[in-house]
Amino acid sequence: MTHPIHSFAESSNLFDLDEATPIDWPCSRPAVLISEERRALRERLSKGGADAIADSELLELVLFRAIQRADVKPTAQALLSEFGDFNRVITACPERLRAMSGITQAIVTELKIVEAAAHRMVRSKIMHQQVLSSWDALLDYCHTTMAHRETEQFRVLYLDRKNVLIADEEQSKGTVDHVPVYPREVAKRALELNASAIILVHNHPSGDPTPSESDIMMTETIQTACNALGLTLHDHLIIGKCTEFSFKSEGYL
Repeated sequence: MTHPIHSFAESSNLFDLDEATPIDWPCSRPAVLISEERRALRERLSKGGADAIADSELLELVLFRAIQRADVKPTAQALLSEFGDFNRVITACPERLRAMSGITQAIVTELKIVEAAAHRMVRSKIMHQQVLSSWDALLDYCHTTMAHRETEQFRVLYLDRKNVLIADEEQSKGTVDHVPVYPREVAKRALELNASAIILVHNHPSGDPTPSESDIMMTETIQTACNALGLTLHDHLIIGKCTEFSFKSEGYL
């Protein structure tokens, strides 16, 4: 089936567009009531902004595009019950989402679009910026992209001589409590980018950012490699659910 292509200008209000393929959805409430509730929720967001709606309602707005003319409340409630909050819903891995009853690929796609948009917005605040003077923005970015992941991820931020961020790259992925790190690859990539300094970042899915012995040993190994190459290791951040651990601030670097 061929769908019309809309330009951005034509799609000035994304929430007014129900472009996803309609699906059958069990519903016991009248269609007129559902339609009116959708209209009221969109209007409340339009007039009052994000502060005017709850997380569950924001999730409903996202689901409107994937579930047409049907009640999205049960789906929103099921997702929040499974994952805990809005952030964890949109960052949930696609496999876990699709494993839930009634969660279609259209729903997964809409959630991933929102996640990508959130990442893009916070990333724009730190890329090509002097990172050490934009530390709060850097922490916001790290928490947005990593705090709600279900598995560990190891990232390296590469900086130039003026400490401007020139690259943000995922070095490896791991399991719920381990991620493989290759110091030689970190150093090699820094040389390829002509970087002068790096910041290490990884998350703890448990929510507790306290470093393990392996975290400490790995950091020491990378610091040794950096020293040999004339690179500066500014910090190693471990991202937890609500806070972070800074090796620099805690005296490990």
